Amino acid sequence: MGIRVIKTALAAVLAIYAAGALQLEFALSAGLLAILGVDVTRKKSLLNAFVRIMASVVGLLFAIFIFYLFGFHIWVVALYIIIAYPVLARVNLKDGIVTSSVIMLHVFSEKSLGADTIVNEIALLLLGLGSATVLNLIYMPSWEGHIRKQRTRTEEAMSRIFMEIAKHLRDPAYVWDGQQLIEAEKAIEEGKTLAERASDNAIFVADNRWLKYFSMRERQMEAIQRMLVLLARVYEKLPYGQMTAELFEELSGDVKNEYYTGAVEAHLMELEREFKNMPLPSTREEFETRSAILQICLDLGHYMSIAKQEKKKRITEKKVSQ
Repeated sequence: MGIRVIKTALAAVLAIYAAGALQLEFALSAGLLAILGVDVTRKKSLLNAFVRIMASVVGLLFAIFIFYLFGFHIWVVALYIIIAYPVLARVNLKDGIVTSSVIMLHVFSEKSLGADTIVNEIALLLLGLGSATVLNLIYMPSWEGHIRKQRTRTEEAMSRIFMEIAKHLRDPAYVWDGQQLIEAEKAIEEGKTLAERASDNAIFVADNRWLKYFSMRERQMEAIQRMLVLLARVYEKLPYGQMTAELFEELSGDVKNEYYTGAVEAHLMELEREFKNMPLPSTREEFETRSAILQICLDLGHYMSIAKQEKKKRITEKKVSQ
């Protein structure tokens, strides 16, 4: 936010000085247009500058037409708003309504529809929005450090979730408040927001690796949610619950690994083979518990397949962890 304020101040001053040097009418309005033009990402800045310029040109044409027909009266300003605003909104130029209004009021103040007035307003637009856009292109703060912090938060929370699952499998009477679940979802959401900003700052070559990472984590959290629903059905302490707990304890450390190792997947496949060789459940309670644990393992397999799939898509890039 501090950098954005500084850029806004610089853009406004540069626009006003430039407008004054060219002896344009309403030179201070160039500063207002510059303030409106400073944005949070390069792509958004370019898009908004284009929208505002297009909206202002359309608004200028409306103003010329309406003032030519009805003259320069205050009630005509209201007529302009009634007609122009819905049209701009309809053609997806509503973000430029303010700038178009500034241009319209300049024409009204000048009470002139001559070429000099039109050129003056176009110049103000280009100087104001142009100075803001140039500064946006020159410098945007890097989000890399903030994104990595959200990645760490996400992995720490997921690691703790797996440990809590393991504790419940070892002792079904164990109670967990689910705080890490909320923390993981919050970190993923904030990470996605930062990743989108970082991606929008790359104009020519989009950097989507962090968007893919947090999208992966989001899908994995859906699998974890299903596991937790099934975990509530594990209310009896059984040997294969202990064996599955070891799997989640291993995953608790592996989730922070920089690379997809495949170790947990191999352990999971071995565990599933052992389940198939075990005697059938002897009681209803054992059957229900074993069924829930088996389904948890199937969802865990889906969790692992998501990470494995993402790794295959980024063979030449730095891999994210499981």
